[in-house]
Amino acid sequence: MTTSLKAVDAGHPASALPREFAAVMRPELPGLIQEVIDEIRRSYPEYAEVLDGPYSRAVHLVVEHNLTSFVDQVAAPDTSTVQRDKVCRMFGRFEAYEGRSLDTMQAIFRLGTRLALNRAKRVLRRLNLPAGLMLSFADALLLYVDNLIEVSREGYLEARAEMEQGQDIQRQRLLKHLLSDVAAPRATLVELAERARWKLPEEVTPIAFSADGKPERGAVSEDVLVDLSSPLPHALIPGAVDECRRAFMDAAPRSIRAAVGLTVPLADAAESLQWARRALSLAEAGILDDTSYIYCEDHLVTLTLFADPGLISALARQQLAPLAGLTANQRDRLIHTLRAWLDTRGNVLQMAEMLHLHPQTVRYRLRNLEKVFGDLLASPDRRFATEMVLRALELRSRRP
Repeated sequence: MTTSLKAVDAGHPASALPREFAAVMRPELPGLIQEVIDEIRRSYPEYAEVLDGPYSRAVHLVVEHNLTSFVDQVAAPDTSTVQRDKVCRMFGRFEAYEGRSLDTMQAIFRLGTRLALNRAKRVLRRLNLPAGLMLSFADALLLYVDNLIEVSREGYLEARAEMEQGQDIQRQRLLKHLLSDVAAPRATLVELAERARWKLPEEVTPIAFSADGKPERGAVSEDVLVDLSSPLPHALIPGAVDECRRAFMDAAPRSIRAAVGLTVPLADAAESLQWARRALSLAEAGILDDTSYIYCEDHLVTLTLFADPGLISALARQQLAPLAGLTANQRDRLIHTLRAWLDTRGNVLQMAEMLHLHPQTVRYRLRNLEKVFGDLLASPDRRFATEMVLRALELRSRRP
């Protein structure tokens, strides 16, 4: 098989590779990623525990991101490397906190380079591509990997320095002031941020962790303020949760239990953290789906309904008072009918389908509703309040 791909002169950076070459490399990525993971496990036994442990998905994501980023840069040379660099720094920090040597970390990158070059040789031979293209590919890949190593090394050395200089203490002090109920003067925050080497952002996103479901310190990105020693562990992300950060959250160990608050101005960080803690409590109670990371932005209605459980219970007693004299079975039947009536705006046929009843039976139940509630449900405010109550009761029924 021949192709119109032309080789470029040796010594060119990755951007000098033919852009069409990205289409040749991309189908090879899944197999290469798995090959790198398998070879790391075989060649470096000290990584077996990580690759077989709770952070295996995160390590897999690091390998995938770095290899995919190279192909993306070939396809579009102006592709930003900001996210790639974040991933590499995080990996370097993780290695430092795990106590592995800098040489071992660099050797992992060299291993991936060797496997990528071997695969490229096979592909070029199979597709009958120009030999000069292999030289250009090798030069581009080696330059790319050198960049990865340098950025990862920066993260590694930063983490080592923080451990040696007690930098975490400075950052926890800053975090405490940012989340205090009493607003600290801006000048105080700026001074604390300088000591902690943390740039004050305009917006932040807090995270609440369960006491027995918090991450390893080394798995937390360097730009995140974190206090894992608190009885209520928590963290503060500068800005919003971007796509890359969310991908690593989704790859976190299943043992982690956390809730991500809303992205808010810096002054509202404490309030957003309280929302996150409420979401975590609702998940532990079984009201919200119990996943590793819960995002408050996905559950605003539920958080609002349970902002004050006592008030929603009082509202339920008020709105459903007409059912108080009925038996439990009668109440359940009428509550299901009432919910269907609200959902379908009183359409008998839709209600019958929803309740799996004959339309005539639905009409009978509706007459009972009218008899019990009278004209109370004719009020828009009363209907709205009743719908809130029924939604809360439905969510509470999820609890074990």
